[in-house]
Amino acid sequence: MANQSEVIDRLRATFRSGMTIPEQFRMNQLQKLLSLVEENEQLIIDALHKDLHKPKFESVLSEIQITLNDLYFAIENLRTWMQPEYNIGKNLATRMDECFIRREPLGVVLIIGAWNYPLHLILLPLVAAIAAGNCVILKPSEICQATEQLLAELIPKYLSQDCYAVLCGGAEETKSLLKNRFDHIFYTGSQAVARSILLAAAPHLTPVTLELGGKSPCFIYGRIDIQKAARRLCWSKFFNTGQSCVAPDYVLCTVETRDALLPAIQETLLSFYGSDPGEGPDMGRIVTLRHWRRLVDMLRKSKGKVVIGGDSREEDKYIAPTVLVDVPEADSLMQEEIFGPILPILTIESLEEGIDYINRQEKPLALYVFSDESSVVSTVLNNTSSGGFCGNDGIVHMALPGLPFGGVGASGMGSYHGRWGFETFSHRRSCMNRSWLLEMVNVLRYPPYSEYNLGWLRWATTLKKGSWGGCTVM
Repeated sequence: MANQSEVIDRLRATFRSGMTIPEQFRMNQLQKLLSLVEENEQLIIDALHKDLHKPKFESVLSEIQITLNDLYFAIENLRTWMQPEYNIGKNLATRMDECFIRREPLGVVLIIGAWNYPLHLILLPLVAAIAAGNCVILKPSEICQATEQLLAELIPKYLSQDCYAVLCGGAEETKSLLKNRFDHIFYTGSQAVARSILLAAAPHLTPVTLELGGKSPCFIYGRIDIQKAARRLCWSKFFNTGQSCVAPDYVLCTVETRDALLPAIQETLLSFYGSDPGEGPDMGRIVTLRHWRRLVDMLRKSKGKVVIGGDSREEDKYIAPTVLVDVPEADSLMQEEIFGPILPILTIESLEEGIDYINRQEKPLALYVFSDESSVVSTVLNNTSSGGFCGNDGIVHMALPGLPFGGVGASGMGSYHGRWGFETFSHRRSCMNRSWLLEMVNVLRYPPYSEYNLGWLRWATTLKKGSWGGCTVM
């Protein structure tokens, strides 16, 4: 493994040289990253299948295409994003001055990826960091070794080695890496590790973006097309074998809705995966035996009743799509994010009770509401808080580069995707170039002070109605 300090020093020297600043350089590196993904699609698919038994369909949709779309969006909009922002409200005292906001790169940034989407969760923040003009250290997840090694091979082949580097290794190497000074740390993963990231960042006062997770509820209430709801729920829950930070973690619904939903889920799973999902090509596997044992242990300890699935095989880390009912609030499945193909269904009696339950928990990364009644969807939206929100579907909101993706509270801090990632990796520098004109106004601020000058200065520096959007006073 390359010496971490030497790599970081090399990148810092490059950044100080100004090499990453010009638009043309950024555009060139984004184009090369685009070529990396396009020219190595099959290698990426093979690596993801080796690591997660991920079907080609899911690999293309959730790893490759989402990365390509973010690249297309960044390449199309980079010039606009880099332009100074002049729409600044001014007062009489600054009417003749040039006031603007300039986006500048932060410097050398660290991106730590996650294992559940080992390609896109490291390449999407990389797109943003390149677009913003930074040098980047990438630390892929060591759990998905095939994808980790592929990234370590391809990144230096396609991108400038003076500006971007991949450092591999496990927990000890990551701890060592975090002892270095960075200008920003971007981490995707668990809340437990996020606390360690914050502690490591504190001595250098390094800003961080934390993309975490939590127990994202799916609240089904009111009139609903139960067959459509079951299909969208099952797809978003069992996609990637439930190993998605935005997967519906549990369902909230009335007893009547639950009783209608269960046969619809059973029928949907049969049509999706066949009578034995473990023998079909479309159901992935749990990433490691340690993660598999954790899920099986949670299921074993649960007081809920398994009504669908429940089968598992240690030899190939398989867990069948599983649904439980009669799950108490204090159940083992309700204490932490499940992160697997296990779906508890909890019952409530009213819309207000469901909202109250959601608000008693930590703020989730995503919140889903299924209902044919728009008033139900808007009521839940207006009375809850979550990183993201989607009505009548799951997961798909994170695929649009125009929407910021990130958590709130315990589910994370900061956001990215599209322009939002560019902003995360940029410093918004406030700039003012003062004119020598209107000195008759400026002299009012000089000593000796007087009540007369103070009165005129307050008038000249007050932002009147209509001045906030870039229009000047008077």
